[in-house]
Amino acid sequence: MGEPLVVLRDVDKHFGPLHVLQHIDLTVHRGEVVVIIGPSGSGKSTLCRTINRLETIDSGTITVDGKELPEEGRELARLRADVGMVFQSFNLFAHRTVLDNVTLGPIKAKGVKSSVAKTHARELLDRVGVGDQAAKLPAQLSGGQQQRVAIARALAMDPKVMLFDEPTSALDPEMINEVLDVMVGLARDGMTMLVVTHEMGFARSAAHRVVFMDGGQIVEEADPETFFTAPTSNRARDFLSKILTH
Repeated sequence: MGEPLVVLRDVDKHFGPLHVLQHIDLTVHRGEVVVIIGPSGSGKSTLCRTINRLETIDSGTITVDGKELPEEGRELARLRADVGMVFQSFNLFAHRTVLDNVTLGPIKAKGVKSSVAKTHARELLDRVGVGDQAAKLPAQLSGGQQQRVAIARALAMDPKVMLFDEPTSALDPEMINEVLDVMVGLARDGMTMLVVTHEMGFARSAAHRVVFMDGGQIVEEADPETFFTAPTSNRARDFLSKILTH
Protein backbone atom coordinates (compact mmCIF):
# COMPACT_ATOMS: atom_id res chain seq x y z
CA MET A 1 0.00 0.00 0.00
CA GLY A 2 0.99 3.61 -0.55
CA GLU A 3 1.24 6.27 2.13
CA PRO A 4 -1.81 7.23 4.25
CA LEU A 5 -4.28 9.33 2.25
CA VAL A 6 -7.36 9.55 4.51
CA VAL A 7 -6.80 9.43 8.27
CA LEU A 8 -9.50 9.55 10.95
CA ARG A 9 -8.27 9.83 14.53
CA ASP A 10 -10.53 9.46 17.57
CA VAL A 11 -13.55 10.78 15.66
CA ASP A 12 -16.80 11.24 17.59
CA LYS A 13 -20.19 12.28 16.29
CA HIS A 14 -23.57 12.65 18.00
CA PHE A 15 -27.05 13.16 16.59
CA GLY A 16 -28.70 14.53 19.74
CA PRO A 17 -28.37 11.82 22.41
CA LEU A 18 -27.34 9.22 19.81
CA HIS A 19 -23.59 8.54 19.72
CA VAL A 20 -23.33 7.54 16.05
CA LEU A 21 -19.52 7.49 15.72
CA GLN A 22 -17.50 6.44 18.75
CA HIS A 23 -13.73 6.99 18.83
CA ILE A 24 -13.20 6.03 15.19
CA ASP A 25 -9.62 5.38 14.10
CA LEU A 26 -9.25 4.52 10.44
CA THR A 27 -6.52 4.98 7.83
CA VAL A 28 -7.04 4.51 4.10
CA HIS A 29 -3.80 4.28 2.12
CA ARG A 30 -3.22 5.57 -1.38
CA GLY A 31 -4.43 2.96 -3.88
CA GLU A 32 -6.31 0.98 -1.22
CA VAL A 33 -9.94 -0.18 -1.47
CA VAL A 34 -11.61 -0.28 1.95
CA VAL A 35 -15.13 -1.69 2.19
CA ILE A 36 -17.26 -0.83 5.24
CA ILE A 37 -20.01 -3.25 6.12
CA GLY A 38 -22.33 -3.72 9.08
CA PRO A 39 -25.99 -3.64 10.08
CA SER A 40 -28.25 -0.67 9.37
CA GLY A 41 -27.72 2.16 11.80
CA SER A 42 -24.14 1.18 12.62
CA GLY A 43 -22.68 4.52 11.50
CA LYS A 44 -21.26 3.45 8.12
CA SER A 45 -22.83 6.18 5.98
CA THR A 46 -22.18 8.85 8.62
CA LEU A 47 -18.50 7.89 8.68
CA CYS A 48 -18.36 8.11 4.89
CA ARG A 49 -20.03 11.54 4.86
CA THR A 50 -17.66 13.03 7.46
CA ILE A 51 -14.70 12.59 5.10
CA ASN A 52 -15.84 15.42 2.83
CA ARG A 53 -17.59 17.25 5.65
CA LEU A 54 -21.15 16.56 4.54
CA GLU A 55 -21.42 15.68 8.23
CA THR A 56 -19.47 17.63 10.82
CA ILE A 57 -17.75 15.84 13.70
CA ASP A 58 -17.86 16.67 17.41
CA SER A 59 -14.24 15.78 18.17
CA GLY A 60 -11.19 14.10 16.72
CA THR A 61 -9.42 14.87 13.44
CA ILE A 62 -9.82 13.91 9.79
CA THR A 63 -7.04 14.56 7.29
CA VAL A 64 -7.03 14.05 3.53
CA ASP A 65 -3.58 13.90 1.93
CA GLY A 66 -2.01 15.41 5.04
CA LYS A 67 -4.43 18.35 5.33
CA GLU A 68 -7.03 18.61 8.06
CA LEU A 69 -10.61 19.12 6.89
CA PRO A 70 -11.33 22.85 6.59
CA GLU A 71 -14.42 24.31 8.24
CA GLU A 72 -15.95 26.02 5.22
CA GLY A 73 -15.38 28.35 2.28
CA ARG A 74 -12.93 27.94 -0.58
CA GLU A 75 -10.66 25.51 1.21
CA LEU A 76 -13.59 23.17 1.80
CA ALA A 77 -14.62 23.45 -1.87
CA ARG A 78 -11.05 22.58 -2.85
CA LEU A 79 -11.08 19.55 -0.57
CA ARG A 80 -14.40 18.36 -2.00
CA ALA A 81 -12.84 18.47 -5.45
CA ASP A 82 -10.23 16.00 -4.16
CA VAL A 83 -12.84 13.71 -2.61
CA GLY A 84 -15.31 12.24 -5.12
CA MET A 85 -18.63 11.08 -3.71
CA VAL A 86 -21.25 8.72 -5.14
CA PHE A 87 -24.53 8.43 -3.24
CA GLN A 88 -27.43 5.97 -3.13
CA SER A 89 -29.52 8.43 -5.13
CA PHE A 90 -27.83 9.64 -8.27
CA ASN A 91 -28.31 13.39 -7.63
CA LEU A 92 -27.95 14.26 -11.30
CA PHE A 93 -29.27 17.57 -12.63
CA ALA A 94 -32.54 16.50 -14.24
CA HIS A 95 -32.75 19.39 -16.73
CA ARG A 96 -29.19 18.97 -18.05
CA THR A 97 -27.83 16.37 -20.44
CA VAL A 98 -25.58 13.56 -19.30
CA LEU A 99 -22.58 15.35 -20.86
CA ASP A 100 -23.46 18.61 -19.09
CA ASN A 101 -23.77 16.78 -15.77
CA VAL A 102 -20.21 15.49 -16.11
CA THR A 103 -18.61 18.72 -17.39
CA LEU A 104 -20.28 21.18 -15.00
CA GLY A 105 -17.97 20.54 -12.02
CA PRO A 106 -14.63 20.87 -13.83
CA ILE A 107 -15.79 24.02 -15.69
CA LYS A 108 -17.34 25.80 -12.68
CA ALA A 109 -15.12 24.61 -9.82
CA LYS A 110 -11.77 24.17 -11.56
CA GLY A 111 -11.97 26.61 -14.45
CA VAL A 112 -11.37 23.90 -17.05
CA LYS A 113 -12.07 25.03 -20.62
CA SER A 114 -15.37 23.73 -21.96
CA SER A 115 -13.76 21.90 -24.90
CA VAL A 116 -11.24 20.16 -22.63
CA ALA A 117 -13.94 19.25 -20.08
CA LYS A 118 -16.13 17.78 -22.83
CA THR A 119 -13.31 15.66 -24.25
CA HIS A 120 -12.49 14.30 -20.79
CA ALA A 121 -16.18 13.75 -20.00
CA ARG A 122 -16.69 11.70 -23.17
CA GLU A 123 -13.67 9.55 -22.27
CA LEU A 124 -15.10 8.97 -18.78
CA LEU A 125 -18.58 8.17 -20.09
CA ASP A 126 -17.00 5.62 -22.44
CA ARG A 127 -15.03 4.23 -19.51
CA VAL A 128 -18.18 3.61 -17.47
CA GLY A 129 -20.05 2.23 -20.50
CA VAL A 130 -22.54 5.02 -21.23
CA GLY A 131 -20.71 6.99 -23.92
CA ASP A 132 -23.65 6.62 -26.28
CA GLN A 133 -26.00 8.31 -23.78
CA ALA A 134 -24.17 11.67 -23.62
CA ALA A 135 -26.93 13.74 -25.26
CA LYS A 136 -29.80 12.29 -23.18
CA LEU A 137 -31.39 13.64 -20.02
CA PRO A 138 -31.01 11.55 -16.84
CA ALA A 139 -34.70 10.55 -16.84
CA GLN A 140 -34.15 8.79 -20.19
CA LEU A 141 -31.58 6.45 -18.60
CA SER A 142 -32.01 3.36 -16.42
CA GLY A 143 -30.99 3.54 -12.77
CA GLY A 144 -27.80 1.64 -13.46
CA GLN A 145 -26.88 4.02 -16.27
CA GLN A 146 -27.62 7.05 -14.08
CA GLN A 147 -25.38 5.72 -11.34
CA ARG A 148 -22.58 5.15 -13.84
CA VAL A 149 -23.00 8.76 -15.00
CA ALA A 150 -22.74 9.82 -11.34
CA ILE A 151 -19.45 7.90 -11.09
CA ALA A 152 -18.16 9.59 -14.26
CA ARG A 153 -19.18 12.97 -12.83
CA ALA A 154 -17.18 12.32 -9.65
CA LEU A 155 -14.18 11.11 -11.69
CA ALA A 156 -14.28 14.25 -13.85
CA MET A 157 -12.89 16.22 -10.90
CA ASP A 158 -9.77 13.97 -10.83
CA PRO A 159 -10.30 13.10 -7.17
CA LYS A 160 -7.59 11.63 -4.95
CA VAL A 161 -10.13 9.34 -3.26
CA MET A 162 -13.62 8.14 -4.14
CA LEU A 163 -16.32 7.63 -1.50
CA PHE A 164 -19.24 5.35 -2.32
CA ASP A 165 -22.23 5.41 0.05
CA GLU A 166 -24.29 2.29 -0.77
CA PRO A 167 -24.11 3.04 -4.51
CA THR A 168 -26.22 0.03 -5.57
CA SER A 169 -28.93 0.02 -2.88
CA ALA A 170 -31.44 2.01 -4.99
CA LEU A 171 -30.97 -0.16 -8.07
CA ASP A 172 -32.97 -3.05 -9.47
CA PRO A 173 -31.06 -6.34 -9.04
CA GLU A 174 -30.16 -6.70 -12.72
CA MET A 175 -28.53 -3.25 -12.74
CA ILE A 176 -26.32 -3.81 -9.71
CA ASN A 177 -23.57 -5.70 -11.51
CA GLU A 178 -23.12 -3.09 -14.22
CA VAL A 179 -22.27 -0.53 -11.50
CA LEU A 180 -20.13 -2.96 -9.50
CA ASP A 181 -18.18 -3.85 -12.67
CA VAL A 182 -17.26 -0.18 -13.10
CA MET A 183 -16.17 0.00 -9.45
CA VAL A 184 -14.06 -3.16 -9.80
CA GLY A 185 -12.41 -1.56 -12.84
CA LEU A 186 -11.59 1.58 -10.83
CA ALA A 187 -10.11 -0.56 -8.06
CA ARG A 188 -7.99 -2.39 -10.60
CA ASP A 189 -6.75 0.94 -11.95
CA GLY A 190 -5.48 1.88 -8.48
CA MET A 191 -8.17 4.36 -7.42
CA THR A 192 -8.28 4.91 -3.65
CA MET A 193 -11.81 3.96 -2.59
CA LEU A 194 -13.88 3.84 0.59
CA VAL A 195 -17.08 1.89 -0.12
CA VAL A 196 -20.09 1.45 2.15
CA THR A 197 -22.04 -1.48 0.72
CA HIS A 198 -24.12 -4.58 1.35
CA GLU A 199 -22.60 -6.28 -1.69
CA MET A 200 -20.48 -8.99 -0.10
CA GLY A 201 -19.29 -10.31 -3.47
CA PHE A 202 -17.72 -6.92 -4.21
CA ALA A 203 -16.16 -6.81 -0.74
CA ARG A 204 -14.66 -10.25 -1.29
CA SER A 205 -13.31 -9.64 -4.77
CA ALA A 206 -12.26 -5.97 -4.83
CA ALA A 207 -11.44 -4.91 -1.27
CA HIS A 208 -7.98 -4.87 0.22
CA ARG A 209 -9.57 -4.53 3.64
CA VAL A 210 -13.02 -5.03 5.15
CA VAL A 211 -14.08 -2.85 8.08
CA PHE A 212 -17.02 -4.13 10.14
CA MET A 213 -19.00 -1.55 12.11
CA ASP A 214 -21.68 -1.96 14.73
CA GLY A 215 -23.21 0.55 17.15
CA GLY A 216 -21.02 3.42 15.95
CA GLN A 217 -17.77 1.53 16.47
CA ILE A 218 -15.27 -0.30 14.31
CA VAL A 219 -15.58 -3.80 15.74
CA GLU A 220 -13.18 -5.58 13.43
CA GLU A 221 -11.06 -5.07 10.31
CA ALA A 222 -9.17 -7.61 8.23
CA ASP A 223 -8.39 -8.63 4.67
CA PRO A 224 -11.50 -10.12 2.95
CA GLU A 225 -10.33 -13.74 3.08
CA THR A 226 -9.69 -13.57 6.82
CA PHE A 227 -12.84 -11.60 7.59
CA PHE A 228 -15.24 -13.81 5.65
CA THR A 229 -13.73 -17.15 6.67
CA ALA A 230 -12.53 -16.48 10.24
CA PRO A 231 -14.05 -13.35 11.82
CA THR A 232 -12.78 -12.83 15.36
CA SER A 233 -15.76 -11.04 16.96
CA ASN A 234 -19.06 -12.69 17.89
CA ARG A 235 -20.91 -9.70 16.43
CA ALA A 236 -19.28 -10.13 13.00
CA ARG A 237 -19.86 -13.90 13.07
CA ASP A 238 -23.53 -13.34 13.88
CA PHE A 239 -23.87 -10.71 11.11
CA LEU A 240 -22.21 -12.91 8.50
CA SER A 241 -24.26 -15.98 9.47
CA LYS A 242 -27.43 -13.98 8.76
CA ILE A 243 -26.40 -12.49 5.41
CA LEU A 244 -24.31 -15.28 3.87
CA THR A 245 -26.79 -18.13 4.38
CA HIS A 246 -29.50 -16.67 2.11
